[in-house]
Amino acid sequence: MKRKMTVTLAVSILANGALLSSLVYSPSQALAQTKNVVNIPLPAISTLDSTQWGTQNLLQQGTILEGLYGYNSKNQIVPKIATGYKVSQSGKVWTFYLRHDARWSNGKPVTAQDFYNGWMYDASPKNSASALWASMMTNVVNAWNYHAGTVPASQVGVKVLNPYAIQVTLNAPFYLLGMMPLAGSMPLYQPDLTAHPSTWFMPQNFVGDGPYLVQSFVPNGEIQLVRNPDYVGAKGQFNVGNVDQINIIPTPTVPVEDFVAGKLDTAMILNPSDYKYALSQPTLKKELHVAPANEMTYLSWDKSTTTSPLDNLLVRQAIAMAIDRTPLANAVMAGMGGAANGFGTPGWPTLKYEKGLPFNVAKAKALLAKAGYPNGKGIPTLYLYTQTQAVSPISVGLAEALQQELTQALGINFQIDQLDNSSWDDVVYAGLNPGIKPGYVLSIGQVNWFNTWFLTFQSIQWIGGAGVIGPASYRQYVSQWYFPTYDPMSIYRYGNPADVNNGMSWSSWLPLQKAVLADNSYLQAYAAKQPAWYQKLTAPAAGSSTLDLWNNIVNGWKTAKTDTQKHAAWVQAWKFVGNESAGNGNASIGLDGQVYQDKHQPVLQKQWNESIEQLAYTPDVKTAVPLAANIVNGMMQQGYVEPLVYNDNVYLAKSNLTGVQANPWSDFNFYQLQYIKVK
Repeated sequence: MKRKMTVTLAVSILANGALLSSLVYSPSQALAQTKNVVNIPLPAISTLDSTQWGTQNLLQQGTILEGLYGYNSKNQIVPKIATGYKVSQSGKVWTFYLRHDARWSNGKPVTAQDFYNGWMYDASPKNSASALWASMMTNVVNAWNYHAGTVPASQVGVKVLNPYAIQVTLNAPFYLLGMMPLAGSMPLYQPDLTAHPSTWFMPQNFVGDGPYLVQSFVPNGEIQLVRNPDYVGAKGQFNVGNVDQINIIPTPTVPVEDFVAGKLDTAMILNPSDYKYALSQPTLKKELHVAPANEMTYLSWDKSTTTSPLDNLLVRQAIAMAIDRTPLANAVMAGMGGAANGFGTPGWPTLKYEKGLPFNVAKAKALLAKAGYPNGKGIPTLYLYTQTQAVSPISVGLAEALQQELTQALGINFQIDQLDNSSWDDVVYAGLNPGIKPGYVLSIGQVNWFNTWFLTFQSIQWIGGAGVIGPASYRQYVSQWYFPTYDPMSIYRYGNPADVNNGMSWSSWLPLQKAVLADNSYLQAYAAKQPAWYQKLTAPAAGSSTLDLWNNIVNGWKTAKTDTQKHAAWVQAWKFVGNESAGNGNASIGLDGQVYQDKHQPVLQKQWNESIEQLAYTPDVKTAVPLAANIVNGMMQQGYVEPLVYNDNVYLAKSNLTGVQANPWSDFNFYQLQYIKVK
């Protein structure tokens, strides 16, 4: 999951915090309010489309839209529109029941059909910008195939049983409730969506079922939310506070200064200088809050395709064992977090099962000598990639402290390279990236929502990518799926998708058809050799086998009426078989790539990926905890990841407010704004 957190270290609070100190804070400076109005800072919001992944999700999941389930004021998942659910014995069929009194802001009832409409809009092949992976649809039968355009909507595993019951069929057993509060799992009012397909969320069109409505919205500017007079909350719950209007203000460069000046009613504290200042002011100290953030910083292999000493297990283990996390945390976090002894924040369930490499400089030196690099001699300068100083001064400070530790302990020199936010995202969260030199990246591990996969704090997020570990020759071969637009070997075999003349006749399809049959035969035989539980998890749904999907593509070509349509169908077939870059460090891997991976990927990666598949589809948390820890232990023992520090949410809130919630799901922002109350 990608984390987009902007942290700007203001000049005014560097060194001695002179400008902030010149502002003497007193409650009388608080924002003058007409009735109950609050000003809340959030990063700039460019769209209010609930199916896209962005800051708008902080508003969509519960404040302006309400789903079957949502978070309460204690961050627990509770029924909202739902009255309950039942799960089949197989664990794959979930049936949800809706209460009858929920209303849209136009007074119309909220029904099961509205949830079907919202979920199918998320998965629609026309909605290319949707974050399908961040909604309950991600594990629904044929949702991804429908999104890719290879099966019709009728084959997606969502069915309206009656106006107040909806049934969902999953690919495998899965803890679905964890994803039900997400923005992509919200209902949508179809007449609004039909009449205004690209602007349904704008104030003049928006129909919502949440406690608040959008009164005004300026993309990347201010947003005004007002109470929804037609909102009907779940009985027996605290559903909404007493705020009449919520003004969303784009996060300023100096949020603490604006809080002190009375321009904001809340402010996130994102750097030690602001934190120290708040602690030094008696009134501010009383308005200071610390809450769990479920986020940590860790060191991760950067997946460079260049041959280097880091290909040697002993070198990676030596570096991991030379890291002393406690002084790193003390020097850099300044009380806004602490040393991470594993992948999790204090109290995280997997920590008692995790066992990484111990801090032992003497043993680290011995391992380095055994690898042929005594005192680091012969190891070229390695790289430490991090976010920029402007985006994350904490990460840069950690990199500098780590650089010093490793140079002193092992004699290995590191060069710090600050990446722009987009490039850093690609290196941390994706697969292979061009131009990355051997080294590590200071990565962010988070819990974006609760399911068993996130028990690992995202330490496993990149290990599923093709070519991310293994011999350099393997990584370099697979990089051709990532770096060029189209894999040169696939072009050689089947032709170039950029050539609009391809696909006009059946003869251009024959090499692809031959490959499909051969690849399918191999993959079926390969699957038959896997453990029974794995076969069960990965078995395709009815109508979505490899040959079913292929025949759907072929039929699309046969019914094409223009050369453009014929070429488009052929390109779809090419991508089904061949490999192409998906951009941003990702690759779209076809059948040929799957076969190559199965034949050549490292045994460790295969084992980890099978375990990750099992973890993702283990609905029982008690069973999942040791499984998650076992995967993380393997990656730590191999020196691919190393925990460093964990972070806390630290924020200010005016003393007359209650119910302010810092988002614990990775974003260092405020959410669930509907619970705010003014005393």
